[in-house]
Amino acid sequence: MRIGELAARTGVSVRSLRYYEQQGLLASIRTPGGQRQYVERDVERVHFIQGLYAANLSSRTIAELMPCAESPSEHNSDAALERMARERERITEQIGDLLRARDTLDRMVVVARAHRESLLDAAPAADGSAAAQDSTPHSAVPACV
Repeated sequence: MRIGELAARTGVSVRSLRYYEQQGLLASIRTPGGQRQYVERDVERVHFIQGLYAANLSSRTIAELMPCAESPSEHNSDAALERMARERERITEQIGDLLRARDTLDRMVVVARAHRESLLDAAPAADGSAAAQDSTPHSAVPACV
């Protein structure tokens, strides 16, 4: 099948299929006219590659996992499982970093809201008298909130 048909059957762009080929993840047979030709099993291969990309794996990591799909063996399976475990740990660390960043942002939102409320409290009253002034130095809190 030609590249357009593979793209249509897998839902992957022609550009992505060419990229997979550049990265050594997919191989085609070239016709005398230079057109790429693929075989039926490449449909499954592209779906497998897409699944690994969906797991946030890089093309380099996917290339390391391909021997398990291409040449199933106990050794290749063990190597793939070990590599996926390392990737899972990397993702778990990223999740921890994101949770800490969210917690920090939550604390900053509380500070910014308190500062905004103090600005409202410090605004001149409707009768023209001055309200109590904020004792917090303005350089220590966000001025944009």
